[in-house]
Amino acid sequence: MANENNYFSKRLTLLLFDENPLQKLEENLSGYFYNIIRVDSRTAALESFRKNHIDLVLLNIEENGDIHLKFDIIEEIKKVKPFMITLIHSCTRSCEILEKAIESGIDAVLETPIDETKLFKTLQKIERKYLFNEEYEANRQNINLLKQYKDIADKSTIISKTDTKGKITYANDNFCKVSGYSKSELIGKNHNKIRHPDNPSEIYKDMWESIKERKKEWNGILKNISKCGRAYYVKTTITPILDEEGNILEYIALRNNISSIMSDKKHFLDKIDSNILSLLILVQINEFDMLEKFYNLTTIDQIEKMFGYKLLSYLPQSYKFDNVYNLDNGRYALVTDFYDFMNSEVEIKTYLHQFINNVKESKLEIDNVEYDLNVSLSYAYGKYMLYEDAKSGLEESLEKNIIVCHSNDFSLYHQKEAKKNLEVIKMVKIALDNYNIISYFQPIINNKTKQIDKYESLVRLIDENGNVLTPYNFLNISKKGHYYNKITHRVLENTFKILKNITTKLSVNLSALDIEQDHMRETIYEFLDQYKVERDRLIFELLEDENIKDFSKVKGFIKKVKAMGIKIAIDDFGAGYSNFERLLEFEPDILKIDGSLIKNITNDPYSRNVVETIVSFAKKQNILTIAEFVENEEIFNLLNDIGVDYSQGYYFGKPEEMKL
Repeated sequence: MANENNYFSKRLTLLLFDENPLQKLEENLSGYFYNIIRVDSRTAALESFRKNHIDLVLLNIEENGDIHLKFDIIEEIKKVKPFMITLIHSCTRSCEILEKAIESGIDAVLETPIDETKLFKTLQKIERKYLFNEEYEANRQNINLLKQYKDIADKSTIISKTDTKGKITYANDNFCKVSGYSKSELIGKNHNKIRHPDNPSEIYKDMWESIKERKKEWNGILKNISKCGRAYYVKTTITPILDEEGNILEYIALRNNISSIMSDKKHFLDKIDSNILSLLILVQINEFDMLEKFYNLTTIDQIEKMFGYKLLSYLPQSYKFDNVYNLDNGRYALVTDFYDFMNSEVEIKTYLHQFINNVKESKLEIDNVEYDLNVSLSYAYGKYMLYEDAKSGLEESLEKNIIVCHSNDFSLYHQKEAKKNLEVIKMVKIALDNYNIISYFQPIINNKTKQIDKYESLVRLIDENGNVLTPYNFLNISKKGHYYNKITHRVLENTFKILKNITTKLSVNLSALDIEQDHMRETIYEFLDQYKVERDRLIFELLEDENIKDFSKVKGFIKKVKAMGIKIAIDDFGAGYSNFERLLEFEPDILKIDGSLIKNITNDPYSRNVVETIVSFAKKQNILTIAEFVENEEIFNLLNDIGVDYSQGYYFGKPEEMKL
């Protein structure tokens, strides 16, 4: 397993603090990490952390050692890197170690002996946090850079504002410098003053349809002319500024002078990197190098740029790409999210053959001269080495005059995964169209009265064969196919209809993916307004380990719904080591203790210690607790003795449809 399933951890460097080399802990973990730096003292640990790039820290905790000293190391490290992933390995499961681990925000505990299956699951959980930390750190650095960019924006960017009639109302110094016009010569005029006649009229038609009719941002490359008659090219973004009612107030244009044209290769590689899985199409103007024998460099440059302008218009209407990336020498790239393309149900080779025919049948007109062009194509699916694959395919395409698909083995693996995922996405789409996304409801029992106090709404999917599927079979894939919010909407519909017809409380799951999207929050608020009478019996369950990108939106949502009488629960609490300080920012009313702790609680002292710690903490904060996976009377009695408030599990009832 160490060599097959830990692709992620193989990239990481582990700092191991282990004072007892006889345990051979380093040897047991060596197959899982790129590098392990072992230290046996506090000084060496901090020095190694400062001198090396460390991805995660593991402390070996012994019962007879100085526990506080080692946890102090964690505090020192987190002063420098607050989101550092930290783990502990311990032969004991004492409450003292457990409490210190929770206080220090430890992410996971490795048990003795090292169990490969449990270790792999731990690495999977760590991967989510690691990727989130990388994104957070990148965003933090970007914010710092933006502060510096703000000071130099006017020096490096051409900025203008235009009123709804197209008149310039603002022009920055850089606009004046590049165009050669003074502010007084620009203000009150429209951009026709700097428009070059070489630009095809279709560009401006598309631009105004986008910013005025659709009220959407427009991006493109324009050829302008300065006061002295010099031509220059600008990469342009024009955005309509709207009032609260959606009316256009003005337009803001940002332009970058790219006359000394810079290749778009880096931009499209970044686009590939941002997608889970990409489709890349390379387009090559045939015999482009031969044009030099017939035309001067200015004409060749015009042909290349004009074809780039018109390339998107040659594509079939069945699928739209957002951008064309000019790679120079008559080569262009088109990139899109693979899942998005597959959802369109467009057959790729048919699509590309139509594109080639559209190019053949068209004429490229420059200065009243028509040019006949033909193109060769290649495409590739994947994530890694994608450009290299497509480039290799393009060489074969140019030689054999066919459309070529090249993908390496890793990409082919992803294609198989993508095909399987696509089948799930189609199943979800069919279920949504046929109202076969339904809700089952599982009772939650008051431990003191043993009466049903509330129900949890749980999503289910009925497939075309009538099988009822649990979220495990479709929910995560739905996020990739952009159907997740539609599922949430359907679940909310089901939940509120039931809430109106019962007298107990009702809980429903929400994710950060739901809450962070403006339109989804508005949908939830609309439901809450529609069901004002019943909403005070509603509970929103939030997943504790969700990767939240905009915590301010989540906090704002919680504050708003709590003011409406909604209760907030944290689901799956205690999976790994929970951040209690972060938890308090949610201001939850209920903690749902993760089922992995409950199902083994009668024979696992570690699980019992964790549950007792959570319950003790919750009672001090006046937070109620619910135990999931209560499967039998023995578990229930033990939870009752510990002081858990509510129980949910098959001992009291399975999730079922609720008949009204």
